[in-house]
Amino acid sequence: MKLVIGGSTGFVAKELIRQGLKNPAITSIIARGRREAPTPSEAGNSASKFNSIVVEDFENYSESVKKEIENADARYSATIIDYRASIFTIRTIAVTATKLKEIPFEQTVKISRDYATYAIKALDGLRNKQATHLRFIYMSGHFAPRSLAEVPQQLKTHGTVDAGLLRGEAEGLILKYGRESNGTVQSCVIKPGAIDHLSREKKETPGLPHIKLDDIAAALLDQTIHGFEKDTLTNDDMIRIGQKVLSGDQES
Repeated sequence: MKLVIGGSTGFVAKELIRQGLKNPAITSIIARGRREAPTPSEAGNSASKFNSIVVEDFENYSESVKKEIENADARYSATIIDYRASIFTIRTIAVTATKLKEIPFEQTVKISRDYATYAIKALDGLRNKQATHLRFIYMSGHFAPRSLAEVPQQLKTHGTVDAGLLRGEAEGLILKYGRESNGTVQSCVIKPGAIDHLSREKKETPGLPHIKLDDIAAALLDQTIHGFEKDTLTNDDMIRIGQKVLSGDQES
């Protein structure tokens, strides 16, 4: 399986790359981001599976970027995208709550919704050329609502209702694309809470659950390799799946 990761310099992406390089089911990893992603120092002989490409425009992939993504012989390709931070797929293409006041809302719309919907369409087009299937994971957030009726109090308190609904809209569009693909594209949304890792101070937000970095990375790999349990996975789902994989109860 070929794994394509967007926003590839984020901390979730780095752990996903680290675990993916050790997994024999992953034949190649393409890391996409605005900056080049370094090869993990412990990669060893698996380093040949890794390729980092710089993407300048997330709404119009260059021919060189398309060629890099196409150049892999795999029955399945998988893409994991986290639009919660500030750029693209896996913790680098998204807008965090702390950045919302600094970025014009029109730019937030592009980053949190348009980049993701363009990505699934563009990668589906490349998949058609390769005659492979595509599994696409959109990494959203725990509080993201898909309707006004679902808006949690936390978003109202912090004045982030519009941003939350935007992510919920993106979730719906990603899942709709998969449903309408006649089985060639399998799409999934994950809704993790706060992701804990050693280099980051643990902070508590009322109502927001936590998940360990290694657990979420293990769960993401498991779902891309074996297929999605369901189209939307909660924080609890990801903890359960990740811990099962890491305990050795299930092959990764």
